[in-house]
Amino acid sequence: MNYFKTAILLGAMTALFTVVGFAIGGQTGMMIAFVIAVGMNFFSYWNADKMVLRMHGAREVDEYSEPEYYGLIKQLAQNAELPMPKLYIMENDQPNAFATGRNPEHAAVAATTGLLNMLTTEEIAGVMAHELAHVKNRDILIMTITATIAGAIGMLAQFGMFFGGRGEDRPNPIIMIAMMILAPMAAGLVQMAISRSREYQADRLGAQICGHPLWLANALKKISGMAAHIPNEAAEANPASAHMFIINPLTGRSMDNLFSTHPDTQNRIDALVVMADEMRQHGDVSESMGETHIQLRPWDPVRDDAPKKGPWD
Repeated sequence: MNYFKTAILLGAMTALFTVVGFAIGGQTGMMIAFVIAVGMNFFSYWNADKMVLRMHGAREVDEYSEPEYYGLIKQLAQNAELPMPKLYIMENDQPNAFATGRNPEHAAVAATTGLLNMLTTEEIAGVMAHELAHVKNRDILIMTITATIAGAIGMLAQFGMFFGGRGEDRPNPIIMIAMMILAPMAAGLVQMAISRSREYQADRLGAQICGHPLWLANALKKISGMAAHIPNEAAEANPASAHMFIINPLTGRSMDNLFSTHPDTQNRIDALVVMADEMRQHGDVSESMGETHIQLRPWDPVRDDAPKKGPWD
């Protein structure tokens, strides 16, 4: 079903791309835009994940460079019955994360240094389980391609003011200005519709993967508060990829309306709290990711059963 949805999305984005081309350069512009859009669709399928990771300066890590991060994701991937994804870290103080790739066999998850440094191991597990849920639900292809094409539509609309056709092919300036505004908005609305419905699903499945809904609920509360005050320069420079993150990286504001790429954070937390209560009532709280399987890092908050902190704390 997700492959069908991806095909529909690609068709819609291609049509929008072509309309922008027509507004900019008439019939010639439409044909050029159509050829570019078709080529971009094929290119995006194979390379969109690499482009998004490069946009955010993500560097790949492994079990030797980041053994704790690797071990955590490996355990979560086993819980989700997924292949081990590639791991990336983004040098960014804002706590956030996203998943990308064209399928579970070619998936990647990326976390910011802010996420790894500011959250507890349990909260990180909740966040990364959410990202693996996107992988398992096969959301990553459609979200990654949407980010790439939406960005291209925005750039095409802006460039139209400078590279429009000449003579009879040159469009009305008023139409071009309207297209500069409306085309990115239309692409953004598609992103919002895609992202918002998938976030609730990924929250629920992510809670099942890590076995503790409140781990993710606590993480969402922390991240949303911090994101409001810590800028994400890479996301600001590439806003078309904002819907991929677990929390809106652009403003940190949560608005549960048509113009938000993310559902209201409190609504997501409330749903996870209800889920946690249901799991407790049915005795379904998983021990597979309990303290015996997740070792707290030295800088995590001290608990009665936690290891002693290191001298740097």
